[in-house]
Amino acid sequence: MRAVVQRVSSASVTVDGAVIGKIGKGILVLLGVGQEDTDKDISYLADKILNLRIFEDANEKMNESLLTQEGELLIVSQFTLYGDCRKGKRPSFDKAARPEVAQQIYNNFVDYCKGFGLRVETGKFQAMMDVEIHNDGPVTILLDSKKEF
Repeated sequence: MRAVVQRVSSASVTVDGAVIGKIGKGILVLLGVGQEDTDKDISYLADKILNLRIFEDANEKMNESLLTQEGELLIVSQFTLYGDCRKGKRPSFDKAARPEVAQQIYNNFVDYCKGFGLRVETGKFQAMMDVEIHNDGPVTILLDSKKEF
């Protein structure tokens, strides 16, 4: 499982002209699901994201997490995080999970995060989405549950 984690002042997702997910201060997660991902990947990555100390404390040091800040979370599915561009000019998505499997794991990830009592919004799985991001900082972190980077 892979994630692009962005600290945001606000973010939203629009599908067919309608806003379907919107948050204020918090984290936007672009989430990719791989073929070998399991519940262990869900808990590892969600716990890592929710506890990342990327919010500033009173001394303007990044010491606070989404949980301590009681921020909001927007989770958007993004299979293209598994795009392999090492050969040729067209990405290969061979390592991405099949849509029916990926959707279940994505939904389980969302449910796991909701279990922490935070406000959690989502995009729409397999839809063409417009994502508006107001990256705060900017702060952007790449995570991989298999620790490939």
